[in-house]
Amino acid sequence: MTADNSEQIAEWNGALGQRWVEMQQEIDRIVVPFGDAALKAAAPQPGERVIDIGCGCGDTSIEIARIVGAAGAVLGIDVSQPMLEVARSRGALANCAHLAFRDGDASEAELPANTDLLFSRFGVMFFSEPSKAFSHLRKLLRTGGRCVFVCWRTPRDNAWAMTPLSAARTAMGVTPPPADPNAPGPFAFADEDRLRAILSGAGFGAIDVERFDAALSLGATPRSAAQSAVQIGPASRFVREVGVEHLPTILDAVERALAPLAAPNGHVRLNGSTWIVSAMNPA
Repeated sequence: MTADNSEQIAEWNGALGQRWVEMQQEIDRIVVPFGDAALKAAAPQPGERVIDIGCGCGDTSIEIARIVGAAGAVLGIDVSQPMLEVARSRGALANCAHLAFRDGDASEAELPANTDLLFSRFGVMFFSEPSKAFSHLRKLLRTGGRCVFVCWRTPRDNAWAMTPLSAARTAMGVTPPPADPNAPGPFAFADEDRLRAILSGAGFGAIDVERFDAALSLGATPRSAAQSAVQIGPASRFVREVGVEHLPTILDAVERALAPLAAPNGHVRLNGSTWIVSAMNPA
């Protein structure tokens, strides 16, 4: 039985994926500290074979390809056609013959075996059946191969996401129903115990989960930060749910919420909190 990730696939091939393409440079800038921390933990080596899961617009795949060199091989996989088009263009400019991109659902796609490293920057939290997905992915690794990814911790620890969302909800008078914390989405792996159980149940060993926090730069002014917040992250989903006709009201409310948090020069930086996760395919 295949996993049903159809809802996520549709979103990332629709307006959401297109928005990420349009904001690619800004999003890359925002998440760079977390990707760098995960790459440091992954420590790709020259000659290694790597799969970049949820590669998006390709910046991590290109960086890994630079590190492993021509003797290695890197495959970036994603479900979003709009982002893969950007990734392929960027990969061509990087002139890496050992780098390829593929459209597919990593949770069940046939991918190269005997891989040295599975890597992901915020690309593994959307699986509808994460236990089956990670079991499938582990079998792609050689004995002793590594899986390293970064994922968000709890919403309450991520002010960059929840401060704008809270302001947007208040502006619209919306009290959300209790959410399923384990549902596919940005915060699906916030619970460390659940995360460890998923990986151990999938057959991984040497599981390590380390907290990594960094300030996210949302914008140079409260207004520009608010504009970013309503285009990416949970606040953007809320806008889509209530209707874009309410965007001016929401934008003003988010700006008011961010203004007291801005630095003296107007710059808005809010905390982002993640897990850097490492695991190994045991002998």
